[in-house]
Amino acid sequence: MYTSKITGLGHYVPENIVTNDDLSKLMDTNDAWIRERTGIEERRHIKKGDGNSTSVMGVKAATIALERAKLAPSDIDFIVFATLSPDMYFPGGGVQVQDMMGMGTIPALDVRNQCSGFVYAISVADQFVKTGMYKNVLVIGSENHSGGLDFTTRGRSVSVIFGDGAGAAVVSRNESGTGGILSTHLHSEGKHKDQLSLQGPSTEHWVPEIIAENPQEDIPYYPYMNGQFVFKHAIVRFSEVIKEGLAANDMGVEDIDIFIPHQANLRISQFIQKKFQLPDDKVYNNMQKYGNTTAASIPIALSEAWEKGKIKEGDLVVLAAFGSGFTWGSVMIRW
Repeated sequence: MYTSKITGLGHYVPENIVTNDDLSKLMDTNDAWIRERTGIEERRHIKKGDGNSTSVMGVKAATIALERAKLAPSDIDFIVFATLSPDMYFPGGGVQVQDMMGMGTIPALDVRNQCSGFVYAISVADQFVKTGMYKNVLVIGSENHSGGLDFTTRGRSVSVIFGDGAGAAVVSRNESGTGGILSTHLHSEGKHKDQLSLQGPSTEHWVPEIIAENPQEDIPYYPYMNGQFVFKHAIVRFSEVIKEGLAANDMGVEDIDIFIPHQANLRISQFIQKKFQLPDDKVYNNMQKYGNTTAASIPIALSEAWEKGKIKEGDLVVLAAFGSGFTWGSVMIRW
């Protein structure tokens, strides 16, 4: 049995910055309202004609990650692509990355676990490397939220939160024998599926039926979120899965060097930080700049934290996410 480690990181966000004040021109909201509820100040949105898409952004982030891992596209054995916003209903983004990066006929797997998608994808990559089946796995989280949000007052509780972007990691066989991914911990609870969801289009509700059968004030092809319900469950599950990861490795909170949560809401992150009594320098948040980029949020934050020198060799890095499904999970890494 081998061990795996992250050998390269990269991220990409569109150049187009959308501030809270910009959104206030589209809907009944304001900067103070958004900051108070989410902590978000601005986010990035794809601009029509800029050439970006979910898969294209994934390729841009992956190219940086491969360069930092000192690998060529031909060195990758497997792609795991996490997103809730693929370019097409099918096929998924993984095969598009394989094509755009000129890779051989390697396998590509799409993970549709929304906010916890990157955590699940890292776990999948870790298992394939540990068993010896693959040596280098490219893991991508990428989202184009702006293409499917309701930018009216009706949709403001959701639309002010989300942004576009991509992050990538190369998970490789740990040749050095030191550090690496220690463990991953995954969970789900489908009975709460309707509390954070997009219910159409689907095989039950194709587009013509949705438009014909639903009044315009209640459109199921825009995302729905029961914010308070999600918040209450998130803070419980975040705590549980972090403790689970620490216990599995005979560690305590004091062993954490840096905690990188899914960037959903600054209030959730602050609640968990306070509960675990972590100082500011042990928690990395960037949702203030990028909003919630769902499957891309952890890899963007991880890449950015590493670039800023906040992650050092030997550090215990804890990743945790919670989101639609409900699904949640954590990853314990010795850098």
